[in-house]
Amino acid sequence: MNAARHPWVPGRFGPRVRFDEPMSRHTSWHVGGNAQVYFEPQDRADLADFLNAAPAELPVHFVGLGSNLLVRDGGIRGIVVSTKESLTKFERIDATTVYGEAGVACARIARQCIQWELGGADFFAGIPGTLGGALAMNAGAFGGETWACVAEVETLDRRGSTHVRPKADYHVSYRQVQLPAADEWFVAARMRFMPVPGIDDREVKELLARRRASQPIGGWSCGSVFKNPSGDHAARLIETAGLKGRRIGDASVSTKHANFILNHGQATAADLENLVLHVQTEVQRVHGVLLTPEVRIVGEAA
Repeated sequence: MNAARHPWVPGRFGPRVRFDEPMSRHTSWHVGGNAQVYFEPQDRADLADFLNAAPAELPVHFVGLGSNLLVRDGGIRGIVVSTKESLTKFERIDATTVYGEAGVACARIARQCIQWELGGADFFAGIPGTLGGALAMNAGAFGGETWACVAEVETLDRRGSTHVRPKADYHVSYRQVQLPAADEWFVAARMRFMPVPGIDDREVKELLARRRASQPIGGWSCGSVFKNPSGDHAARLIETAGLKGRRIGDASVSTKHANFILNHGQATAADLENLVLHVQTEVQRVHGVLLTPEVRIVGEAA
């Protein structure tokens, strides 16, 4: 596929637009077919210009670090926008308020807030993604959740117009955020934290040590695969259903933490999705509980 087949792509976007881009290069599971169109904006204005130029019939998908994403082997029809290299502004607005763009890594939020002597952001260290993804799913770790800190967000729509929305515009629950408008994407947020003079990074280091001890850090995974059901933990249900180590192709349920599924190097997206479905089926058979995936599954089968 080439630019000649996409006359709507103006030359001013240059090499920032790629066609038939392998999504395996952009997901933490290292799998996925090609994106029809892949765009890396140079800044917010460039992104707005691109969205305004894009045909309305082409769906748009935003990705950050690709850590909570399974792209099927047939790839993604439409446009994938990557924010991880461009929307990276993170600054302090006042004594309690910080401003971050969608491409800011969550780990950076935790580190920088400590330097600013702001408490309550430690949990971000345990989220292996960017702020945009954390906003979209109300990501959390170590008992903290993203939207507990949010005051307001900024979004872009298909016309490239910016909207500033208060937290009250969104219905937020555990790992779920209901958007007030379709085709509107998070590009930034203002968040509030508590001043804690003298705060240091000891607690973050302790949290990360716990994470390294209990999770298969370094392996190819998407983080937690399933949401925790009310009053229980997905990992406990999976483990007691005898599924640790269960394998399909080159994908397996982690023997270290049962709510992680690993690609050992040669797994396909189909292997991973089939293992997700198998875990759901077995846990429901054994425990009568249907686990809900936390990972977002997109694209078409091969």
